[in-house]
Amino acid sequence: MKATIDADLCTGCELCVDTCPEVFEMQDDVAVVIVDEVPEDAEDAAQESADNCPSEAISIE
Repeated sequence: MKATIDADLCTGCELCVDTCPEVFEMQDDVAVVIVDEVPEDAEDAAQESADNCPSEAISIE
């Protein structure tokens, strides 16, 4: 499973970082993905981050 963030859509609300810090962190004013593959134990939290992103900036594949 991979996560990506569209930096042009990210509003910097930090919801994904709060929900899944194993995968997301803030850099400047936007969130970024910090892993190549989402760890198995963080998959549910990563999906929750994508589902709850207010700007729909997160994609999970």
